[in-house]
Amino acid sequence: MISTLLHGTASLVSTIIAEGVVATGYSIWRSKPVRPILFTSICANLITQSLLWVVLSVFFRYYLGALLLAEVLIWMIESAVLYAIPANRLRFSAALLLSLGMNLASFALGWFLPV
Repeated sequence: MISTLLHGTASLVSTIIAEGVVATGYSIWRSKPVRPILFTSICANLITQSLLWVVLSVFFRYYLGALLLAEVLIWMIESAVLYAIPANRLRFSAALLLSLGMNLASFALGWFLPV
């Protein structure tokens, strides 16, 4: 149980760092407000990482399918959250693109690193 908790914490921290780097880079590149977008990303990740762990725990026998479906749902949820916060000043298409980049970065990190 403790190792699962530590693994989940390491995964969350890795995700927040990877997605934070992408969010910060995007914000600077597109002249968007860094702090609100970064804060929104962190808050959304606290929710979506919990969702991911529940889905993967419940559907462990179908791990890859569950992972793919959960990642698509997470992308949609995070896009909607990024768009919904007025301080982020993002159009929906920009929120979709940003969320996709953030989630591809964290997915690649999680896939290739033993976190």
